[in-house]
Amino acid sequence: MKGLEKLRASGVVAVVRGAKAESILNIARALKAGGVTAIEITVDAPGAMEMIKQLTSGLGDEVWVGAGTVLDGETARLAILAGAEFIVSPSLHPDVITTCKRYGKIIIPGAMTPTEIVKAYELGGDVIKVFPAGVLGPQYIKDVRGPLGHIPLIPTGGVDLHNAADFIRAGCIAIGVGGSLISRKDVVEGNWESITKKARQFVETVRLARSER
Repeated sequence: MKGLEKLRASGVVAVVRGAKAESILNIARALKAGGVTAIEITVDAPGAMEMIKQLTSGLGDEVWVGAGTVLDGETARLAILAGAEFIVSPSLHPDVITTCKRYGKIIIPGAMTPTEIVKAYELGGDVIKVFPAGVLGPQYIKDVRGPLGHIPLIPTGGVDLHNAADFIRAGCIAIGVGGSLISRKDVVEGNWESITKKARQFVETVRLARSER
């Protein structure tokens, strides 16, 4: 439950995709300066496990580090051994859930339909990632939460500053944000202040939207 509290406290999970080891600490520090403390490193990037190790050893408890795009139990195990505190999948994989439960880590499986959401939760998902959220939209979340309001949801994929508040008002416990928070251009140019500024905007958007629920 401590992990879920961290997720709610941050309100935003920064999805870092395709980063390089030499920039990951700067990205994480820029996000933290803006109030985003939950950082997901997608494992489809070369050196992802090493980047997870860098963050956990370099920043310690300052950030909450997880692994994303995890599709099998062995990858989940390697990420956990590297220091990941939470695991995220774009889809539903029972062996990933089993591995996370074995190691006592938060698991956020991906789902799209109500049937998938319920199945993911029944199998042990702590929070269900609704993906691709940008295609489905906030109204979809609101409708699904009618009968399934007991299942915590986090929308990911297509979430930006234009729809973030609507997803929170629809009942999501947090949002997952990738390119609209960490642009490739900012990373290449080393524009860490831009990332910090956007992080602040997302955090404030979530805060205000929560106060309106």
